Amino acid sequence: MEPWVVWMVVAAVLGVAELMSLTLGLGLLAVAAAAAGLVGLAGLPVVVQVGVFAAVSLAGLGVVRPIANRHIRQPPSLRSGVAALVGREALALTEVTKHAGRVRIGGEEWTARPYDPDIVIPEGAAVDVLAIQGATALVYPREGS
Repeated sequence: MEPWVVWMVVAAVLGVAELMSLTLGLGLLAVAAAAAGLVGLAGLPVVVQVGVFAAVSLAGLGVVRPIANRHIRQPPSLRSGVAALVGREALALTEVTKHAGRVRIGGEEWTARPYDPDIVIPEGAAVDVLAIQGATALVYPREGS
């Protein structure tokens, strides 16, 4: 069997193993094996194929993997949807009690309840959005309001 075929089989096996483990390391080794297989297909000797495999493996595991892991562990930079509303300032359009209330968050009108059910927030008060439950904003009066 030709050496380049062996490299391609090794690349396929490592690729399948990567799909099972999702560690990124085996996938990078699969790329290195495929690169060595392409070098073998070009007719270069086995020593060069092994050298290409070693070089691509070291580059992948030493450079690409740490960068990829940093990006995977990074939190999302932008909050979207209702998560983006938490922490924003709002205006109480009506009195906000544990039974009823309306606030304006940005340009949108939301039903609201106080975060602390024992307080009543007067109409016109500035409030902070502490959470969103369904379509209801849980709010708390701003300091100094």
